[in-house]
Amino acid sequence: MTDFKDFVRPYGLVSKVDAFGYLDELRRNPQEPRKHGRVVLVTADTPLKASRGEGKTTTTIALIDALRARGVDAAAVLRQPSMGITAAGSKGGASGGGRSSLTHPELVDWGLCGEMAAIESAQNLLVSFAEKAVDEGRLDTVLVPRVSEVPSRSLRQISVDRGRGDLAERTVLTPTCELMQIVVLSRSMDEIGRRVSAMIAGTLGGRPVTFGEFIDLWRITGILGDAVKPAMTETLQGSPVYVHCGPFANVSLGIPSLVSVEMACARHDVVVVEAGYGADAGAQKWLDIAAREYGAQWPAAAIVVTRATTWRDDPRLQWRYPFHVNRLEGLGIPTFPLINLWEGEDGQVDDLRAIASDLGFRRPIIGNLFRDGGTSLEPQLDGFIQALEDEGHEDAQVGWGSEEAVAGQASHLGMGVMDQIRWIVASAYGVPADRVVEKAGFAQSLESARGLCRGVGADLDRLVVVAVKSPATMTDDDTAPEAERTVTLKKVEAHTGAGLLQVNLTTSLTTPMPKIV
Repeated sequence: MTDFKDFVRPYGLVSKVDAFGYLDELRRNPQEPRKHGRVVLVTADTPLKASRGEGKTTTTIALIDALRARGVDAAAVLRQPSMGITAAGSKGGASGGGRSSLTHPELVDWGLCGEMAAIESAQNLLVSFAEKAVDEGRLDTVLVPRVSEVPSRSLRQISVDRGRGDLAERTVLTPTCELMQIVVLSRSMDEIGRRVSAMIAGTLGGRPVTFGEFIDLWRITGILGDAVKPAMTETLQGSPVYVHCGPFANVSLGIPSLVSVEMACARHDVVVVEAGYGADAGAQKWLDIAAREYGAQWPAAAIVVTRATTWRDDPRLQWRYPFHVNRLEGLGIPTFPLINLWEGEDGQVDDLRAIASDLGFRRPIIGNLFRDGGTSLEPQLDGFIQALEDEGHEDAQVGWGSEEAVAGQASHLGMGVMDQIRWIVASAYGVPADRVVEKAGFAQSLESARGLCRGVGADLDRLVVVAVKSPATMTDDDTAPEAERTVTLKKVEAHTGAGLLQVNLTTSLTTPMPKIV
């Protein structure tokens, strides 16, 4: 009989779980008892500023505490934050706050669960191999970037003095790199090895060269031995929490690893998954990438978090929160607005409920979760729990990797990159195809990426599109009237190992700087 404890090992003050091994054991022994948990997606309003989180992690922790108090076997899966931005104080971390916190928040916020450091080391080792390949005449350009957990403006574009000509390179934050994306999406170490092998290291005489052509992949997969294992910890109230992989759904995937969520679903009845930034970022990527293209489970329900101030303060931006809620409802996902109160806002509850009613929302869930934790949510969850029960356990067993798991949405791969982009812009940002603008140089960037893919035997139209965008805006100017909103496409970058095509639009940086706090 499969015993989950056999796959758990201490890792400092938390534990690490061999999710690959555990899930493989369940697949080999389908008669073993397991659960088929339903996924609840926690996302948020688009924040007024990139540095202002709405409280997704605090909500996620309070929600599982409240569900468990109501007798529901619930767990959470969180993302590992980036130390250079979150723990530096530029925005919220990934450990909640107040009564809605993890037992050891510093381990998460400062990257001490290990995967950030290991992925940083592994990607930088790949770059070192590429540099050596230049010395040996195997490459003449290096295309894979170095990574750092501590942002530095001076490293965004760098030139390496080789004594016989400079070598252009660049540095991005660890969570935004291709290796992090590979770990998020892979189901085994063998798959990670295959994907790293397919990464484009650089070019030689204009021909793209993959890492698999000149290095032994065990050097990289060996570094990632613990990094691929989700951390297991708990809330202050003792609710189980798994933490794995990177943030930043504005410039990357921004979702926990697929194996961490699948593992949690095998152990719990309800699994609350936090996706990065807002519904236009992390939720879009869970639905359109994790679920539709990689067979992750379609959410049984969703929570869209906002602050009372973000929702109402700027009349020109009030359209965004209803847009998010209504979009998810339109996809058949029961969606509950949750308003995360701050001190001094308790007197606004009646007014907030009235506005929500006028907008046709489900009854909103409102509380000061930092101060009161899950206790403030317990009496408000009747409708939410009913929605989960209405899903039915039989539906919940529609498995990972099945077409039914994504509510009948067909894959977009092969439909053409521009058609994929226009579909995302229309569905996630509300901008029609005729107002998608191409910046000068975009067409050349797209053709260059197509050529690189062709050179390594890949089809660019079969890469999954990842929107790289500002976390604080959905369009070029969210304050513009609806009929005037546009989205500008800037450049593309093919990640052939991850199977992704990053498309830069609006304002975006892969090495953002922390603010001084």
